[in-house]
Amino acid sequence: MPEGFGVVAVKKSAYHRLAMFACLLAFVVVVLGAYTRLSDAGLGCPDWPGCYGKLLVPDAEHQVTEKHYLEQRPLEPEKGWKEMVHRYFAGALGLVILALAVWAWLRRREPNQPVWLPTFLVGLVIFQALLGMWTVTLQLKPVVVMAHLLGGMATLSLLVLLALRTRGGSRQATGRDLRWRGLAAVALLVLAGQIALGGWTSSNYAALACPDFPTCQGQWLPDTDFDEAFVLWRGLGVNYEYGVLDHPARTAIHLAHRIGAVVTLLVLGWLALRLMRSGGGAVAASGGLIGLLLLLQVSLGIANVVLQLPLGVAVAHNAVAALLLLSLIQLNYQLWQRQS
Repeated sequence: MPEGFGVVAVKKSAYHRLAMFACLLAFVVVVLGAYTRLSDAGLGCPDWPGCYGKLLVPDAEHQVTEKHYLEQRPLEPEKGWKEMVHRYFAGALGLVILALAVWAWLRRREPNQPVWLPTFLVGLVIFQALLGMWTVTLQLKPVVVMAHLLGGMATLSLLVLLALRTRGGSRQATGRDLRWRGLAAVALLVLAGQIALGGWTSSNYAALACPDFPTCQGQWLPDTDFDEAFVLWRGLGVNYEYGVLDHPARTAIHLAHRIGAVVTLLVLGWLALRLMRSGGGAVAASGGLIGLLLLLQVSLGIANVVLQLPLGVAVAHNAVAALLLLSLIQLNYQLWQRQS
């Protein structure tokens, strides 16, 4: 064994463990973000990064020294704490990502050490912080809320990619498995589009526009307004809490999300079946995991409608979407990494 190899291996293992910790923390941040949004606490604090001018949520209005915040929004400590806990965890994640980037540059001369990926992640998490601020200052503007969700999913996905690249000794796909590269890439893009549709549905408060399943309002073709449903920018100074669209526009958004769910089910389901029939091994196991998560996600989506959007089910729907995304990230990495 070459001199110094053991030290490098230990450092690489430590870096990988930190990357794995960042993945776990990012997943918690994504779930907390969903919980904050779905419990209508996105404006629990009318300012950023503090809450009513403080780093800790005030217990009563007399503790708020900057009274102009109370003119913007009455104090609701429970909602404020939900928002601030999400910010605390997001801030901790930002510090961990910064540590990963600095550490990567310090050991940039070591073999197979990613440098630009953790550096890009620093820029992404800064942009995420800006989106979090704009979510508050622009009063839950749907395009900002959706972008914030996608940014969180992108941060989590890239951290998982970083962890995969630094774990060492990963199993590569066989030549026979490489035929699924194209389908796996398409499945990843389809899922990303469906997650975006889900964010648009949630941010426009359209999740219950169709209170029944499989029909919508007792019809297969209810009244819809697709022209209004997907207007991304409606100017400034509008409070979007609880939504501003009329019912036909919300119905159009909900139906678009359902159609996207069918497309996602077909594409990812076909991928999972083909992988599971490919003859065993790691790729087949990935197909089984994708199939299992897909069925769970579809079930949670139906339960959201039938049970009228219970908070626990809605949050789980977001969490499983993240896990499904990560399973596709892992599969694509496995299929597309360089063959030795």
